[in-house]
Amino acid sequence: MIVRKKTEGFNLAFLDIMSCGLGAVVLVFMLVKHNVNDSSVEFENLKNDIDKLEVIKEESIQKLKSIEEQLIKESATEVISKKNLEASQSVLAQGLADTAKSVEEIEKIKSEIKDIKVKKKEDLVETKQINEESYLLGLKVEGKKIAILVDSSASMTNEKLIDIIKTKSSSDQDKQRAKKWIRTKKIVEWLLARLPNDSDVLVVSFNEKATLLGAQGWMKANTPNSVDSVLSDLNKLIPEGATNLQIGLDTINKYSPSNLYLITDGLPTKGESSYKSLNPFAKCSSLLGKSSTISGECRVKLFQQTITESGKTGMHVDVILLPIEGDPDAVNQFWYWTAISKGLVISPANDWP
Repeated sequence: MIVRKKTEGFNLAFLDIMSCGLGAVVLVFMLVKHNVNDSSVEFENLKNDIDKLEVIKEESIQKLKSIEEQLIKESATEVISKKNLEASQSVLAQGLADTAKSVEEIEKIKSEIKDIKVKKKEDLVETKQINEESYLLGLKVEGKKIAILVDSSASMTNEKLIDIIKTKSSSDQDKQRAKKWIRTKKIVEWLLARLPNDSDVLVVSFNEKATLLGAQGWMKANTPNSVDSVLSDLNKLIPEGATNLQIGLDTINKYSPSNLYLITDGLPTKGESSYKSLNPFAKCSSLLGKSSTISGECRVKLFQQTITESGKTGMHVDVILLPIEGDPDAVNQFWYWTAISKGLVISPANDWP
């Protein structure tokens, strides 16, 4: 029997190791760059790329900071806007609440007004004026016994003297249609329409004589028929003649009124006294029957004498003074007279009433 020689395992392992080592050397040789001169160029390229990336990084960081700052500002603005919005919403809510409360109160007041029973005051005279007041610059129709004294002299037709003179020679219809006289009648209507229901009224016209209009004496203010009769008589009057305030005052003094409303346009031109015996009138030839005209000075003296003799004390006097040319002292003299009774002198606008 042949005895075989054993194979040594060490030898095979050695060869394997050597082969692996040779393969590793070949692999290293393949991986190692043989062109050493090109390595520096690639290094520079890599360095340039790194520098560019650094620049881009810095720019990105700056942009990021800018964005962060903008976000912070916008955030602060948003917070302020939010606070303003909240404040506005609060004011709006309060306003809505107040409005709702006001509407509720208004509805309550409306309801209360509907429940109020108002006694309707009907005008005794129907007038065309709309939204007119019951008074004029403090002038209010009041009193228990009210006398209305209406100047119906020739001067009550126009404002200018030349027009007054022309109207004197015209027909009675033209005199009654004169603008100033129509206005005078409207003023009487205005006063009558506002008489207190519990008062008595007396209406007197005057020029060279005095005339009671309507009933002969006191009339109840709440009686339309009596007032209609006054207006009917007033429409029949023809404005003419001189202005004798004294005869008008003497007539109403017989009835002892508590309140007097005088409608005129100036100082009187005629009186009732015996002026020949009065020294102040020595130069007033018209009052002595020697002239057809009267000066302003004599008219003032005549008015003062009239008030002294016939201006009843204790009577509340209000004067509605219409305009006329050439009588500048009228307003002062009437003011002195009305001031004694704490009355008024009213010179209303041309479009009233």
